[in-house]
Amino acid sequence: MRTTTIGDVKVLLPDLEPDDLDTTTDLDGGLTEALVEGAAWHGSHLEDVSIRSSLLIGVDLSESTWEAGSLYGCEITRTDFSGAALTGITIERCAITGSRFTGTRLIDVRLKDVLFEACRFDYATLQRVTAAGSVAFTDCTLTNGAWSSCRLPRIALRSCDLTGLELDSCHLDGTDLRGSRLHGLKTPLDNLRGVTLDEDQLPELTQLTVAALDLTVRNE
Repeated sequence: MRTTTIGDVKVLLPDLEPDDLDTTTDLDGGLTEALVEGAAWHGSHLEDVSIRSSLLIGVDLSESTWEAGSLYGCEITRTDFSGAALTGITIERCAITGSRFTGTRLIDVRLKDVLFEACRFDYATLQRVTAAGSVAFTDCTLTNGAWSSCRLPRIALRSCDLTGLELDSCHLDGTDLRGSRLHGLKTPLDNLRGVTLDEDQLPELTQLTVAALDLTVRNE
């Protein structure tokens, strides 16, 4: 059983043997134990489609729509979800690396044992996204995104760039933000209740507090 630990978050990873996977580029209503490399699925409409125990490399899912269905036990590398809309899907036991979610909309998505590593979520919208188990973002770019009504307690957001990220009515209690860039984060302070920071982030937190409370700081 493969696992990785990010801070205090232990994520169960997929355990795939590429030599045992069937090579295909045909989605055909779903995939199980498939190896997909370089498939062009741009603008696809997927409804109640499940992809299980599969390896996706360099797949183009940009501008696609995916309603219901699931990703389970998959490794996803250098895949483009830019401008896609993912609604009501479950992502479980997946490792997603070096992939692009620029401008992607994730709505009513459920995450469990998911690792996002070196992914771009700039200008992405997360609405009512829920962590039902261990979730970690590491070395990800989350700039200028908008997260609303998300329930993501005790996840890891380690060494991520949060510049310009807007948080609205999000529950992040116990979330590990150590090493992440907080400068320019746009959020009411209540959204940061219970998070974990390191000492080097305290000046950025002070700047957020001054801005959130509209304080005037004067030097005599």
